[in-house]
Amino acid sequence: MSSHHTNPRALLNAATRHLIERVERAGRPPMAIMTPEQARAFYDIGGPMLDLQPAPQVDRVEDIQIPARDGHAMPARLYALRSQLALPVLLYIHGGGFSVGSLTTHDVLCRQLSRLGHCAVVSLDYRLAPEHRFPTAVHDSWDALNWLRQQGQALGLDTTRLAVGGDSAGGTLATVCALMARDAGLALCLQLLFYPGCIGRQDTVSHHTFAEGFMLDKQTVDWFFANYIDEADRDDWRFAPMNAPDHAGLAPAWIGLAECDPLVDEGVQYSDKLRMAGVPVDLEIYKGVVHGFITMGRAIPDALQAHADAGRALRAAFEVRDTRSSRL
Repeated sequence: MSSHHTNPRALLNAATRHLIERVERAGRPPMAIMTPEQARAFYDIGGPMLDLQPAPQVDRVEDIQIPARDGHAMPARLYALRSQLALPVLLYIHGGGFSVGSLTTHDVLCRQLSRLGHCAVVSLDYRLAPEHRFPTAVHDSWDALNWLRQQGQALGLDTTRLAVGGDSAGGTLATVCALMARDAGLALCLQLLFYPGCIGRQDTVSHHTFAEGFMLDKQTVDWFFANYIDEADRDDWRFAPMNAPDHAGLAPAWIGLAECDPLVDEGVQYSDKLRMAGVPVDLEIYKGVVHGFITMGRAIPDALQAHADAGRALRAAFEVRDTRSSRL
């Protein structure tokens, strides 16, 4: 996919290049030198500044709690449009290297996915590393998916139409949930993956090409993974879903990747792996953008195209007709 480009910065589109130059001029400290608490606060404040403002309107926004297997109450947020019918539902698992990210950082994206997908979205605040290391985030995500399947009707949701999605580390967790759902006989309509992490060792060409100066630096990736997982566990398929023994029978996948992203090659490789196993895959690669762009809609207009594409994939998977525009 990515070649050894002599000047990889030349691949960036104008909006993305401008954003990176602004960030570099601001002299933003790397997360890797912060404490986890500082990094989370920094991301909670700084992240939404790049996203759409004001936040898109959704009829129903409700904070709920979802029980984990050990009794921990996970905060979650339900987004839904007003509807006469029970809405299909997407469990959304946020990115942030298993260490940062929250309901706040992905609020706009979840509103967009609810609006454009004509579905309910439940955003999950799973437990973060290093306080909660692998596999807690996996267990939390899987417990939330099962709870939605069993209890979602009480929230007015159509639990027979269920999807899982996420970005970056959340994309990894969504991918793993799709594998676990297949093994448990839990039918999903879609796995919606924005630049998911799929491999245990960061040794692809794109990890070298985009290691520095493309928003997600190697130093940050290493810090995230040191927080989350022991070296001995890095080949576990629940961290590196490419390593799952079998990918047949999984839910169809929509995969959106950023061209100038250390993770782009593994996203393409995972798409190929799924296709070879007979899983329907819709792969979109957004040109000239970087990791994290889908929550940077103010700064990078390509985010809006990705939101629209993901919304279309959700509507198709859920077999939703837009009642507002189909009055013939």
